[in-house]
Amino acid sequence: QVQLVESGGGLVQPGGSLRLSCAASGSISSIGDMGWYRQAPGKQRELVAAITSGGSANYADSVKGRFTISRDNAKNTAYLQMNSLKSEDTAVYYCNANIRNSYLWRNYWGQGTQVTVSS
Repeated sequence: QVQLVESGGGLVQPGGSLRLSCAASGSISSIGDMGWYRQAPGKQRELVAAITSGGSANYADSVKGRFTISRDNAKNTAYLQMNSLKSEDTAVYYCNANIRNSYLWRNYWGQGTQVTVSS
């Protein structure tokens, strides 16, 4: 019923920028925390950035000052603006969200979008 769909990934040169989007759809009463995770080859999935329903954001140290997470509650969408990209940012990026339907909170994952930073 509820789905998260990421978009905006692709190939970019070092120093470039990308903007990822995560749109939630389905039977949604409210959306709590949302976050972006990434997983590089041979590494564990890690939290990149998270944002509360009220707009408070937290970032991994590796992306502070370069990435910005935001959300549009009216559109049920979260964004990740990625600037000054580095090769080590190459990974599959996943959206995550806590979503409540009529009475129950559940955690959801998107399918992921590939971000490749290479010259």
